[in-house]
Amino acid sequence: MTITPAVQFREITKSFGPVEVLHGVSFDIGAAEIHALIGENGAGKSTLMKILGGYQPQTSGEIVLEGQPVTFRSSRDAEGRGVVLIHQEFNLADDLSVAQNIFLGRELGGALLNDAEMNRQARAALTRLDVQLDPRVKVKDLSVPQKQLVEIAKALARNARVLVMDEPTATLTNRETDVLFALIRRLRDDGVTILYISHKLDEVQALADSVTVLRDGAVVFSGPAAGKTPHDLANLMVGRELEEMFPDKGQPAEKEALHVEGLDVPGWAHDINFTLRAGEVLGFAGLVGSGRTELFEGLLGLRRHTVRQVRVAGRPTRIDSPGKAANAGVVYLSEDRKGKGLLVDFQLRPNLTLMTLEEYARPLLDIGAETRALAGAVKTYGIRTGRLDVPASALSGGNQQKLALARILEVDPDVIVLDEPTRGVDVGAKREIYLLIQALAAAGKGIIVISSELTELLGLCQRLLVVREGRVVGNLTGSELTEQEVIQYATGLKANSSALEAAPR
Repeated sequence: MTITPAVQFREITKSFGPVEVLHGVSFDIGAAEIHALIGENGAGKSTLMKILGGYQPQTSGEIVLEGQPVTFRSSRDAEGRGVVLIHQEFNLADDLSVAQNIFLGRELGGALLNDAEMNRQARAALTRLDVQLDPRVKVKDLSVPQKQLVEIAKALARNARVLVMDEPTATLTNRETDVLFALIRRLRDDGVTILYISHKLDEVQALADSVTVLRDGAVVFSGPAAGKTPHDLANLMVGRELEEMFPDKGQPAEKEALHVEGLDVPGWAHDINFTLRAGEVLGFAGLVGSGRTELFEGLLGLRRHTVRQVRVAGRPTRIDSPGKAANAGVVYLSEDRKGKGLLVDFQLRPNLTLMTLEEYARPLLDIGAETRALAGAVKTYGIRTGRLDVPASALSGGNQQKLALARILEVDPDVIVLDEPTRGVDVGAKREIYLLIQALAAAGKGIIVISSELTELLGLCQRLLVVREGRVVGNLTGSELTEQEVIQYATGLKANSSALEAAPR
């Protein structure tokens, strides 16, 4: 007996003006399976999913849903046929309740809303997910994983038969990811088809029944996930044998790049002490909520803080704002690329020169000089864009990250703090960013990397400081740089007294 696929893409093309970005995409998604869709940034994943979700039409080709050709004129049209897309950025109204979000746009009742019935049905949707959550609670009071569950409950309340999930674990801890995976498998067993988009290839290996790889807008593989290692998938994505992901670690100099004594950030960090050497890549590890990001937001003047002493390149320095930090030679790349790293609705040129604007305004803005600087940055950092006069939002995630890096490097800093530098970035762009980090260290810059990916920290850093409950509890080098050691310090099973000074050995 032949089972009809849940979704079939037949020769889908998509053009934006004269540029074709999808080239005859064809593959099937089996009913009640977890099907992973992977590819580098710019491969066409998001465009294809927007077509499936009714957000934009294909130029040619056909989508077949459960054996019937369909044409979706809007996302509401797609949802009416059971196809629901959960975006990477949550589409929730913070000031409304859980139930009001679940029924947003299709509220029950007439002139007077039937809140009681919406609460009842919302509770039923949450119970189906085995989630104990009061549907009357406002979304702004929820944690990130709880918001993720509300998005899924909203989809189920719309009778989703095909659920598209875009990078659903980007902001989740390992434990929260395990809970989500169990839920996804349960939904599959209940007959829901899951299309799962992720840059995390180990997740694809652990979760997916089938996988499709897009490269440059075309399908290069579609078939069972079994037997495909993360290395195999990475090679398919980039179209060549992927070299060793991490470059060789260099040796730091004796010269001091940054010295911090007695840093306190109320509620987040307590008596933080460390020294960073020129040419060193120093990692900060710890569980989500440990205070890693907040201690650096304090140091850079983004949070209220006190500190006994800060030295940059041996010079005592007072920092109370990001501008003063940059003037002192310390720059910070936020983990929130779209919220704090870039002005995504502005063009590339002002995004690049935002921190060095006075150099281009003497006194009138020299747009020609800015444009030349942008052209140089595009070449130097490998920012892939067809044109220079486009907004930052037109770039893929990896290229947005390169632009954000280029912006902070415009000031020629001594110390570079990178918070989650490869979050939401594909494997090819990751390697390019790793090579850039190592090149900066080789040029004598002091680099600090804050990351939730242990593999990234262990592959990049010569030394790791482990933060737990706002304190440095581990100072690891050499043979101590293992995942097991980091986890033991991060969870409180181990601590070492030398971490209090956190000086390099």
